[in-house]
Amino acid sequence: MHRRIQSKLPFGLRFALRDLLGDPRGFGVFVACIVIGVAAISGVSGLSRSLAEGLAREGRTILGGDASFSLVARELSPEQRAFFETRGRICEISLMRAMARRDDGEAAMVEIKAVDPATYPAFGAVTLDPATPLDDALAEKDGVAGIVVDPILLARLDVKLGDTLLIGNSRVQLRAKLLNEPDKLAGGVGFGPRVMMTRAALKASGLVTPGTVVRNATRITLAGNAADEDVKAFVKAADAAFPRAGWEARTRDAVSPQFSRNLDRFTQLLTLVALTALVAGGAGVANAVHGFVERKRMQFAVLKALGATGSRVFAIALTQVMAAAAFAILLGLAVGALIPWAAAGALREAAELPVSAAMDARGALFGALYGLLVTLIFALIPLGRAHEAPVAALLRDDARSVKLTRYRAAAFIAAVALAALATVSSADLKLGAAYVGAAVAAFAALRGAASLTMRAARALPRPRDARLRLALANIWRPKSLTPALIVSIGLTQTLLVALALVEGSVHNELARADAGEIPNFFFVDTPKSQAQAFAAFLAEQVPDARIEHVPMMRGRMVEVKGAPVGKIAVADDQKWAFEGDRGVTFSASLPANSQLAEGEWWPADYDGPPLVSLEQKVAEGIGVGIGDDVKVNVLGRELIAKVASLRKVDWRSYAINFIMVFSPNAFRGAPYTELFTVAYGAPSAEIRDAMDARLARETAKRFPMIVSVRVKEALQAIDKIADQLALAARAAAGLAIVTAMLALASAVASGQRARIHDAVVLKTLGATRGWLAAAYGFEFGLVGLVASLIALAAGIGAAYAMVTLVMKIDFAFPIAAIVATTVGTLLVTIGLGLAGTWRALSRRPGPELREL
Repeated sequence: MHRRIQSKLPFGLRFALRDLLGDPRGFGVFVACIVIGVAAISGVSGLSRSLAEGLAREGRTILGGDASFSLVARELSPEQRAFFETRGRICEISLMRAMARRDDGEAAMVEIKAVDPATYPAFGAVTLDPATPLDDALAEKDGVAGIVVDPILLARLDVKLGDTLLIGNSRVQLRAKLLNEPDKLAGGVGFGPRVMMTRAALKASGLVTPGTVVRNATRITLAGNAADEDVKAFVKAADAAFPRAGWEARTRDAVSPQFSRNLDRFTQLLTLVALTALVAGGAGVANAVHGFVERKRMQFAVLKALGATGSRVFAIALTQVMAAAAFAILLGLAVGALIPWAAAGALREAAELPVSAAMDARGALFGALYGLLVTLIFALIPLGRAHEAPVAALLRDDARSVKLTRYRAAAFIAAVALAALATVSSADLKLGAAYVGAAVAAFAALRGAASLTMRAARALPRPRDARLRLALANIWRPKSLTPALIVSIGLTQTLLVALALVEGSVHNELARADAGEIPNFFFVDTPKSQAQAFAAFLAEQVPDARIEHVPMMRGRMVEVKGAPVGKIAVADDQKWAFEGDRGVTFSASLPANSQLAEGEWWPADYDGPPLVSLEQKVAEGIGVGIGDDVKVNVLGRELIAKVASLRKVDWRSYAINFIMVFSPNAFRGAPYTELFTVAYGAPSAEIRDAMDARLARETAKRFPMIVSVRVKEALQAIDKIADQLALAARAAAGLAIVTAMLALASAVASGQRARIHDAVVLKTLGATRGWLAAAYGFEFGLVGLVASLIALAAGIGAAYAMVTLVMKIDFAFPIAAIVATTVGTLLVTIGLGLAGTWRALSRRPGPELREL
């Protein structure tokens, strides 16, 4: 059967398949490089889809209903409540931050979720330890309300179940540990442990005062089995019925737009890193194809001598390479399809994410196309030599006269197609284009460095040490390994350096907190009636501290130049400013932590129509300029203000600053709270921690309504998330390292023939194995050093852009990590190079001379 099928195939295809199946040597590295890259790209895409489908499938449970409407510092009006009650079942919760404290004043910030146990949760179940009905755990007993808490709070305050704590003006009892809440993801990231209580207990605590930042969310479960279109129609009807409500509406298919967008961005970053691994392995593909052509050189010469045209020889060789590529792509897709299932369990346990393992056909298609294009880019030029070289040149192994213009053009077209695919398939076109530009620049720099290194090695004076002379000659001679080594090593080290610098910069933020360069505390929800007394208290507790405070309310921009915010184009990097309510303030003078970029500040006694100053980048992101009108909803009141100025804000200072600063007359008589920051230094971290603990404790005793947010703890929470993301990025970068090592091994393997020849001749002349190993060590060390220097510059540039432009934090340069990365790369390069040339070092001269 097998032979009958083959007999029906065209001669060229039949010959190619027989030859490939009879002698598949040399394609191991080729297949491995393609498999790793394709598997990573398709696997990351499949994992992203699994998360997205899990969110969609569990959307009702995560959101707590079909739709959710949240208001800040206010509740539904009777008319709004009646509107919702006639359309479905409602469940109301309240979210806010507060301080939980022991009788001795020891306190910790907590994230309160106040619920009505009769209606909460609408879907799913709350898991408690010990297993207790939620209504029983939260019920008031002997005049004391119950709470269930995150186990972290028990350890943080050194308390146990049955003990009581003070929250606001109320005493509450710890009844159970809160192990799981079905709608946890919809609440966003919190900086303190969760405390769940009843809404009645929250009202009794006295924490909710005019202007207090409390988010009241109303979840609605529509009657019947409502489809997604019905839910969206309901939300539109609610917005139309109450156009000035100023609420934030979410639906079950878009539980957390910010999480979904961050997931898209992170998936894209991992995909680009995986693509880098695939492209880095391109050197391995090129070397494998080059070795294949070398092995088949005599066979190609015989075919041409017997009358085969160059086109037929090229078709035979291309068929073999593409058959190997097809096998590698299919194997890569199979491995990639397993990744979502392998990672689903870990994500459910570690991150409590609803993962529904699935394969992404679109991601698999892109992975296959990436693998195909990378194969063509790096295989066409080596194969072109088999087409263009005449019989005599093939027999003499002389490729100097071969013209490869058409193959270089074809490889260039494939590279352009790859760049276009990477850009078009990107969720963020700017990031995709930036990646393509950076990749092209890196390749150009590394190839240029390789060319300059070869020229420099040839131009240098001949050293006295013969080992150095051999090393320099190996660097510049024809068929040198220098280009392949510099590209492989350079791309890998660029990734490592960039990751080390980004992680170092994130950790540096914690060091800044320890040094007192940024505020020690934010104090939020300070009632304006207590602002003066609290300022005096802080001056008494920390006399030399830098204390700042401003009024703060919560509001959201609803219209820009007469158009609803939801219908205008917002720059991707500024969408965060329009997701939910943001802090707003008013000031008679320019805030100390910002700089006027355009326009003028209003006079201190200004009493005209409301004016607003916007942060410059946010204004540019929505196309707003001086003189334009914006409408904001603050505490349910809509206000139209004219843009009077734009400000530059350094968010990295962690000082008080706002996107929107209004003229004082805009909110005359409005309820608000004060936001305080306190910054002070200390001789040591231990003393500073003690000062922080004492200030937090005294604040909780004397001002129980004020929430103390320790900046260092907030940064540690962010740092933990950054570490998790960095772990995923390092895993993806590890793929690039593996493919680079494979490329390095294939490059050394492709030069085995020449190295064996050199080793045999030099051994005949008296060279020892140690002498040859030293010469090869010098060669790989010099090439690795050049690649490391280029990679160091590229990695620093990429990390600086990521840290300052995307993450918006200060750039740090951890010298120890960079030196360790550079030295480690050099040692690995030399080690792999010597390991790859061991065959040449171990050959005996006699048998080899008889074969030359």
